[in-house]
Amino acid sequence: MASIVAAMHMTSSLLGCCARPFSSTSMSFKLSIPYSFFGLGKSFQARLATNHSMAMMNQKRKVEISHGNSKRRLIVSTSRECHDPLVGNIAPNFEAEAVFDQEIVKIKLSEYIGHKYVVLFFYPLDFTFVCPTEITAFSDKYDEFKKLNTEVIAISTDSVFSHLAWIQTDRKLGGLGELRYPIVSDITKKISRTYNVLIPEQGVALRGLFIIDKHGVIQHATVNNLGIGRSVEETLRTLQAVQYVQENPDEACPIDWKPGEKTMKPDTKGGKQYFAAI
Repeated sequence: MASIVAAMHMTSSLLGCCARPFSSTSMSFKLSIPYSFFGLGKSFQARLATNHSMAMMNQKRKVEISHGNSKRRLIVSTSRECHDPLVGNIAPNFEAEAVFDQEIVKIKLSEYIGHKYVVLFFYPLDFTFVCPTEITAFSDKYDEFKKLNTEVIAISTDSVFSHLAWIQTDRKLGGLGELRYPIVSDITKKISRTYNVLIPEQGVALRGLFIIDKHGVIQHATVNNLGIGRSVEETLRTLQAVQYVQENPDEACPIDWKPGEKTMKPDTKGGKQYFAAI
């Protein structure tokens, strides 16, 4: 299993060891990476390596640890990518090939803007295991999205020929069968990178899902790790909340809100009235 080795001047009690008197003795410890972090045969540690081809910000933070009258300073170095938040901003436009109704077609996100909402979701790879459960579930619920004036678009880094072969495979054999919406090919990885869901070392996308309103603004985003499937019902519920708030801008939807349930006024008076009533 991959491991990260770090040397720190710390007490053994801070490391979760048995209690001993404080000592300034230098020690090293091994931090194991849980097996659950491994994805598609590549260790999580590999994803921690610095990617010099992307803009990175290195940050240093001083942490002061006190034990009695003694103090130790620990320098923690972290690095992260700098991105503007996607939620609340215009969804990056794209044009790419897709498979729809057994045909290879061109898809432009901009064609939906102005008259439809869009649920855009990324998945890692064709012919895998969690992915078909999500893709077919969205297709089975397509009529409910249609009633909400919403188009569904799936996208992965596979080719359109891989998409087509998977659609032509029976569901009982792990295939998709007929789908009600298009699957986009992001074979260049540009779309996944633009939406900040690409794992560069593996060339696949995390399970990102974005709700884009009729004005082209991203109103909701979630990103799951590779082995964690999403909920179609929760996507529908969130979509309904987005649409309700846009139609009623002086109201807000509390936790687990569903159509017909009580909302709240997002101010001090309205908040008090809501909490007094529940």
